Amino acid sequence: MPSTIALVGRPNVGKSTLFNALTRTRDALVADLPGLTRDRRYGYARIGGLDVVVVDTGGLADGVEPISRLISEQAALAIEECDALVLVLDAREGLTGADQQIADRLRRHGKPILLAANKIDGLDENVAPAEFHDLGLGEPIPIAALPRRGIGRIAGALTEMLPPPDATPASRREDGIRVCIIGRPNTGKSTLVNRLTGDTRVVAHDMPGTTRDSVEVPFEHGGKRYVLIDTAGIRRRSRVSETVEKFSVVRSLEAIARSDVAIVLLDASAGLSDQDASVLGLVLDGGRAAVIAINKWDLPSKGERDALRADTRRRFAFAPFCPVCRVSALHGTGLAELMRRVDACHRAAFAKLTASRLTRELESAVEHSPPPLARGRRIRLRYAHQGGSNPPVIVVHGNRTDLVPAGWRRYLAGRFRAAFALVGTPLRIEFRTGENPFRGRRNLLTPRQRRRRERLRRHVAGRSR
Repeated sequence: MPSTIALVGRPNVGKSTLFNALTRTRDALVADLPGLTRDRRYGYARIGGLDVVVVDTGGLADGVEPISRLISEQAALAIEECDALVLVLDAREGLTGADQQIADRLRRHGKPILLAANKIDGLDENVAPAEFHDLGLGEPIPIAALPRRGIGRIAGALTEMLPPPDATPASRREDGIRVCIIGRPNTGKSTLVNRLTGDTRVVAHDMPGTTRDSVEVPFEHGGKRYVLIDTAGIRRRSRVSETVEKFSVVRSLEAIARSDVAIVLLDASAGLSDQDASVLGLVLDGGRAAVIAINKWDLPSKGERDALRADTRRRFAFAPFCPVCRVSALHGTGLAELMRRVDACHRAAFAKLTASRLTRELESAVEHSPPPLARGRRIRLRYAHQGGSNPPVIVVHGNRTDLVPAGWRRYLAGRFRAAFALVGTPLRIEFRTGENPFRGRRNLLTPRQRRRRERLRRHVAGRSR
């Protein structure tokens, strides 16, 4: 389960800019306008080898307007659910009374707090953050979030503050394979859990939003042990109004992170939407294998089913490796096939790939379709080995690998998928360029050998004329 950090502070101090820098995205809207961020925004980040959920919040300010109170409520929820806090300060404006009030408020929560003195560009890094020592929260770290200066220092400090990751992979725990069921509200997630377990383990109702938090339910199927994780429905941000529902989004993200396989449940009676594709993308971005399950398949007519098949292929064209199952959670049809797909995705996510087989497949792929020339020179790929699992990571070594085009990377990923039956799981390929062993070494030729080489060069040049 990943740790969660929340970015808090006054309005317009650069929290959203720091969020984009940590997550390496442009998801948060950034402008020189106080109060631009209102809701909480969640993103994944890799900090010091740890998978972390980063929460961007609106500015904490004392205001009488209703919107100010709502923004503060959102920030308060983020503070409650996080493991560590990053208090973002404005080094150009210096320490203010509002900063003091926010620091006193955060101190009462008893959580680790990191001070980030932002907008340090153009200032003396040793002098500008000095006044923030008066907060009594430790050494402020000078950063400039927009040009990403000091982000490495922030990451190093957070690594020391956050708890270490669980050394035992989720699939090796005694409770069995962990399966997360995720999707839009009212798709039948709780009904599916009850049907698989054969008992009324969670509340199922046709009212959207019945489930508000992630619920873990252990059970056995076919002699194997599983843990089903029922999650709250994820809707578009514009459709989310209740504070409790907004709080449940982080629980869904955490449920994805602590699972081995995710079942993305769709509603055949309501049709497919772009939000379904966004939910699947959320699972794959989190590095988890996914099975697409279309529920309530018994309700549409034959013509509507054909249209749904075509729509499924179109909307999920970005993940053709994810298997699709058509089920009815209410009547139990198709659930045996669904669990077989879950097992296959789990095997693929934790597959052991030997270096010899990977290298042979790499050589076969290069022989069948070598990478194109880069700046007039060949790209040489020598060998490959596995660098991790869940999701599988394949490391390819060679020369000039930074110039391998994106199209050829996708071709190589397809070859690996076909060769090792990597269904349902995202696949990460890392290219690494080895150093030239002769770079920087002295010329080992003797003077006589150098003279002979020079005569040969002149002879060849004369014949070419």
